[in-house]
Amino acid sequence: MSASDIITVPARKGRAARVNKGQAIKIINTHGTQVVDTWAFSAEDLHEFMSMEHMRPTIGTIFPRKGHNLFTNRRRPILFFEEDTSPGIHDTLMAACDDYRYGLLGCKEYHDNCTDNLLAGMRQIGLMPPEVPAPLNLWMNIPVDAKGNTSWGEPVSKPGDYVILRAVMDCIVAMSACPQDILPINGKQGVIRDAHYQILS
Repeated sequence: MSASDIITVPARKGRAARVNKGQAIKIINTHGTQVVDTWAFSAEDLHEFMSMEHMRPTIGTIFPRKGHNLFTNRRRPILFFEEDTSPGIHDTLMAACDDYRYGLLGCKEYHDNCTDNLLAGMRQIGLMPPEVPAPLNLWMNIPVDAKGNTSWGEPVSKPGDYVILRAVMDCIVAMSACPQDILPINGKQGVIRDAHYQILS
């Protein structure tokens, strides 16, 4: 399996990459505690994108895992979840953080956020998504109790854990090294770290 160079998703920032049908993207939780918000858009039409609300009823779980197809808002597979070295705790419930969210958390000034990171990462490759879909929040731990209540858990992944997502169609994959440092989703210390990715053929 040939591979491209390993590329950094800088702490608190976003990146995007073109992934052709049949290629895969390996997303690496280099330090073990970093949530990576992840999106995928059809390269032919950015109005078609990986959709959490369309995927959940299709795969029958809130936890996508190895062997699942990940579906778009047109109910077509866009990525195949090929490999996962972590315990498999990823979030499909929470929207990307944005400046409004940090306002609700008490921030008085601008805070880096995943919504802006998506837009910046796409701009770097000359694209602009028509909207900001809910992301697949890799390694984000959102426990749900028997009554449906959610809470903010710490990642259960370890340094070097990775997922491999294989493209079922030509697509753009965007990633944000989530800058959430108020809640414990990136570890109770709230230290935001780099993540990395690699394109595999």
